[in-house]
Amino acid sequence: MAIKIIFLVVFFAVMIGIGIMTRKKANSVEGFVLGGRNAGPWLTAFGYGTSYFSAVVFIGYAGQFGWKYGVASTWIGIGNAVIGSLLAWIILGRRTRVMTKHLNSKTMPDFFGKRFDSKALRVAAALISFIFLIPYTSSVYNGLSRLFNMAFNIDYKVCIIVMAALTCVYVILGGYMATVVNDLVQGIIMLFGITAVIATVLNNNGGFLSALTTLSQSESDLPVTAGMQGAFTSFFGPDPLNLFGVIILTSLGTWGLPQMVGKFYAIKDEKSVKAGTIISTIFAFIVAGGCYFLGGFARLYEGNPAIYKDDGSVMYDSIIPTMLENLPTILVGVVIVLVLSASMSTLSSLVLTSSSTVTLDLIEQIKPKKNEDKKKREKTQLVTMRLLLVFFIAVSVLLSLNPPTFIAQLMGYSWGALAGAFLAPFLWGLYWKKTTKLSVWVCFIFGVGFTVANMFLKFIASPINAGAVTMVAGLIIVPLVSLITPKLAKDKVDGIFSCYDEKVTVEKKYSLPENAPADEA
Repeated sequence: MAIKIIFLVVFFAVMIGIGIMTRKKANSVEGFVLGGRNAGPWLTAFGYGTSYFSAVVFIGYAGQFGWKYGVASTWIGIGNAVIGSLLAWIILGRRTRVMTKHLNSKTMPDFFGKRFDSKALRVAAALISFIFLIPYTSSVYNGLSRLFNMAFNIDYKVCIIVMAALTCVYVILGGYMATVVNDLVQGIIMLFGITAVIATVLNNNGGFLSALTTLSQSESDLPVTAGMQGAFTSFFGPDPLNLFGVIILTSLGTWGLPQMVGKFYAIKDEKSVKAGTIISTIFAFIVAGGCYFLGGFARLYEGNPAIYKDDGSVMYDSIIPTMLENLPTILVGVVIVLVLSASMSTLSSLVLTSSSTVTLDLIEQIKPKKNEDKKKREKTQLVTMRLLLVFFIAVSVLLSLNPPTFIAQLMGYSWGALAGAFLAPFLWGLYWKKTTKLSVWVCFIFGVGFTVANMFLKFIASPINAGAVTMVAGLIIVPLVSLITPKLAKDKVDGIFSCYDEKVTVEKKYSLPENAPADEA
């Protein structure tokens, strides 16, 4: 117990220390929200990765999908790395940084408002973010309950209150830079932690080959496996179609999440884009791939009463903690810090995004304009963001302390609504001049409407698959509606896209000159 407590005390001390060290970077709105657009590759890449993977993934999703799909759930982690990280950086990274800087846009709703010349779009996007980021924030705590009960035998409510309070302190102190510097530290812990946990769990089950052999002999849930032998060790698992839906939601979904895309706003330079792409992808392969690979061996524990409810159904959130029960004490301490790191990094990114969006894109847009000087106005905005940050954390804690019965599904609904509404308009808005304002409205309405309707009517049983449908449909809706609706003024759109045509000078090691003469023999 002493070792575990020491791990926690050191961890929390480092977090607060970083908040104090970076507080000078948060004296302006752009500094507080984007770190002055001066984040290097390591900070941006780890900020992106740690915001991506929370305790929901490590405890909830890894256990649930590992139980359902076996080792084929590793494909989810691979999809997260290739689609959610590599392609996201390649397709969105540079263009997002260039256009948002050109438009002086600080948030995703701000981008929609300025790109499509619509204050109403900006307010609508802010409302969608506010409504669906709160339940997402609450879901971050869910993965902690059984882990802390296993490690400390204490009520997890104490843990989430302490975690929320400490996150609140360092984000209020240092804003974006405190968040990404802490993300770097937390990301390193996650990399080492997941590697050590996988090695130890497999060793406890006789090694990789022995564990795989035992898993292949599982005969439980025959309706799921359709009578297949060794379904849980097969290449695509027992249910490839639903597995594909999970990959789409958890991978493509990041392209439309405000807290994820916002990391691209703050990239420092071209070198940071290229290095960040590589670092972020490797991080996702190790952390996401490792989490789902570990979860793939969940069926090895199917006889353990700790993972079942009284009615005999499986408690997915208890699977990973049960796998970790027999780890050495020091490794349990590492796992606790690992899950806290994953949770606090995601939590800090979410509440910073929520508070800045509501302040800049909602309150500032609907309140009466006053003739106050810029310095005074910025000071007011900073105070408002910090107060709202406390509010969002308090609300998420209250929801987590008394969670509704469907809280475990809220992450799927939140991702579906946010990415379903934002992904397609943002992507097409970056690349296609002919994207129209009305197409964005239609996508907003469809993404949110479809998700909410499915929550109650359940015409698609899985919220994961429903979210995947909204995202893919949005990519089709936006161009189709744009072809038949009024275009924005050509000169205005040309002015927005002119940022991509500006000439820059780079060193030859980053770009070869065109028509360069060949060297003489």
